[in-house]
Amino acid sequence: MAYTMSSARNLLSVLILSVIATIVVAHNITDILKDHPEYSQFNSYLTQTKLADEINSRTTITVLVLNNGAMSALVGKNPLSVIKNELRLHVLLDYYDGQKLHQISKGTTLTTTLYQTTGNAPGNSGFVNITDLQGGKVGFGAATPGSKLDSSYSKSVKQIPYNISVLEISSPIIQPGILAAPAPSASDVNITALLEKAGCKTFASLLVSSGVIKTYESDIADGLTVFAPSDEAFKAEGVPDLSKLSSADMVALLEYHAASGYNPKGTLKTTKSPISTLATTGPGKFDLTVTTAGDEVTLHTGVASSRVADTVLDSTPLAILTVDNVLLPTELFGKAPSPAPAGEPVASPSPAPAVPSPTPAPASVEGPSPSAASPPAPPTETPVEAPAEGPAGSENSTADNAAIHVNAPAFFATVVTVLCSVFLS
Repeated sequence: MAYTMSSARNLLSVLILSVIATIVVAHNITDILKDHPEYSQFNSYLTQTKLADEINSRTTITVLVLNNGAMSALVGKNPLSVIKNELRLHVLLDYYDGQKLHQISKGTTLTTTLYQTTGNAPGNSGFVNITDLQGGKVGFGAATPGSKLDSSYSKSVKQIPYNISVLEISSPIIQPGILAAPAPSASDVNITALLEKAGCKTFASLLVSSGVIKTYESDIADGLTVFAPSDEAFKAEGVPDLSKLSSADMVALLEYHAASGYNPKGTLKTTKSPISTLATTGPGKFDLTVTTAGDEVTLHTGVASSRVADTVLDSTPLAILTVDNVLLPTELFGKAPSPAPAGEPVASPSPAPAVPSPTPAPASVEGPSPSAASPPAPPTETPVEAPAEGPAGSENSTADNAAIHVNAPAFFATVVTVLCSVFLS
C-alpha cells in the first residue's frame, strides 16, 4: 500500500507521541530512605501507615523527612491514626528543592499537603507555610492563624527532578487541630453509623440483618478494608434480585465487599496482585483485581467493574471506601457476558452473537493525573526548566530509585531513523 508524504508524517507523529507516553520515571520512598539509617523511624511509620504507597503513586511531590530524634518527639504517645495525619502534613503536593526554597515569590507561600486530600482539613489546616527567613534560613510551620515557624530546612536528601524531592527539616510541623481531635480507635468505630451517613444505608442494613457486621468487627484489629456500595448502586439497572439469594450466598456476597488488611486508596493504586476478600475460599476464589488510571481506582470482579468513589474512613487499621456499583462475584453470578458499550448497564449472559463482538472497551476511562486530582495549591514560582546543577549537598538523579528509565535521546533517534527509512524512502 502506497503512503503519501503527508500520511507518513502523520503516522510518524502518532508513533512518536506513543513512545513519549511510555517513558516513565517513578520513585520508591522507602528505597530512597533505606540507605539513610538516621531516618529509619520515619521510614518505618511510612510503611506502617501505608503512606509510602500514597507517596509512590504520586508525582511532583516533596517529602519533608525527620531524623530519628525529631521523629520520636512527634510519635510520643499518639495513636497511629494521629501519627499518619501528622505525617501527611509533611508531604507537599509540589516540588521543592533547596534552590526553589530560596526563590519563593515574596518570600512566603502556603502549599498544599497530603492531609488536605483527606477532606478532614478545615480552613488552612491542610496547608504548610514556607517562609524564606533572613540569613539564608527557610522556616516551615502550620498554616493556621497564629502558628509559628517552629521547623527549618536542614538539608537536601534526594531529588529526582521534577518527580520527587526529599528534604530534611529540623523538627515536626505540628498542626494543633490534628493532635486536639485524634481519630477514634478502631474498636470504637461504629461501622453501620458511618455507612448510613455516607449514603450506604441499604448495605448497612444487609450487614446487620445477615450478621456479617459481626465478622467485619472481629476482623478490624488485624486490618480491614470495606468496599461499600451506595444506595443508588443497589437500585441500578442490571443488578440481580438479591432477595432470591440463599442466606449462605448473601453472606458470601457481603463478605466479598471486604478485604482482610488495611488497604486505603493509596495502597490500592499500587496493588498489582488480586485481592483476597473475606469470602475467599481458595486461590482465585472470590477475589478482586485492581486497575488504576491516573488517580482513579477500579475494582474488577469478572462480572463487572466498579470505581472506588470516596473514602468514608481512613484510620489505621480500618479503611471504609464507597464504590459506585455492587460487586458481583463470578462464583455467584457467573462469568461476564460480552462487554456492553460504555455507559450501558451490563446485561445478563447470553449466547454469543453471530457477528463477532467488537474489541472490549477499557474497564475505566483514563482519569486525571494524581496532581490534577489533588486540591490546588496557591500559585508558586516553579522553574520552567530544571537547573543545570542541584543545590549543594543534594543527591540529584533521574535514574536512581526509578522504576523505569529510558535513554530518551538515543531511543528517539533510533525510532525516527527506522520510521523515516520505512515511510519516507
